[in-house]
Amino acid sequence: MAKTIPESFKIFKSNLEITNLQAETVSIRQKNVRAAVENDLDVSDSFLSGSYSRQTLIGPLKQADVDIIVVLDPKYFYNYDGKNGGQAGLLDLLKRALKKTYPNTPDISRNGQAVTIQFADFVVDVVPAFSRQGGGYLIPNSITQVWLSTDPKQHVQIWSAENQNHNGDLVPLIKMLKAWNRTTSTFLRSFHLETMVLQILNGVIIADFPSGVRYVFDKGRDYITKKNPDPAGYGDDVGGYLNTEDKIKNAASRFETAYARALKAEDLAFRGYISDAINMWRMVFGDYFPAYG
Repeated sequence: MAKTIPESFKIFKSNLEITNLQAETVSIRQKNVRAAVENDLDVSDSFLSGSYSRQTLIGPLKQADVDIIVVLDPKYFYNYDGKNGGQAGLLDLLKRALKKTYPNTPDISRNGQAVTIQFADFVVDVVPAFSRQGGGYLIPNSITQVWLSTDPKQHVQIWSAENQNHNGDLVPLIKMLKAWNRTTSTFLRSFHLETMVLQILNGVIIADFPSGVRYVFDKGRDYITKKNPDPAGYGDDVGGYLNTEDKIKNAASRFETAYARALKAEDLAFRGYISDAINMWRMVFGDYFPAYG
């Protein structure tokens, strides 16, 4: 509970973190999963990817995905590139390898781009990849039966550099906006939202968290209607899943509502109605945000 706006955002920031014990569990688990793949397949490299590696993952851990990239020997690419079941066949190969180490884990399944292991405490997505000529990696999409270009390592470098440019305030602000997204039924994909925040705040000073999130909500109303390119230079639009006018309008409406509430919260705080302002911020961020008191 909090009695001032700065105090409430400080608690809010803390509420989004995973615990040290959870971080230790993730560290041990991801090492074991990587070893499981390496025991059965020829792996040239493996590393953490996704929001955990960009340090933008928010708690609770049970609702989070931990992504692992395993870079395979090129022989598997030539064996599955349009052959032997294609991209889906490659994912099935990876699934069989993981089953050898986790035979009693009932929920190991493949989705479009990864093999998902549903542990009791959190989910691990294992993505097979190949080194890409010219840099980056190729990962499979078993739904569209194509190879997607990406570079998660470059994403980590970009996010880290931008966070430093914002004196360490960018990553916490991204987490706050991801909490808003989760509170509103996770309509936006995590990487898309993060990319938008990165672009919106490029060259912008984050004076404080209330004005920072309000600024993103404001600019997001327009940004969500445009293409948002991958900051690493792969693909033309990370928001391509918003592929109908209704989806785009829905997303823009969510930003509009959040912006209006953020403006109201700031006005209430300016006029000294702190408890009402905190309640308004709770309408934006849900239970992640502390109550007044």
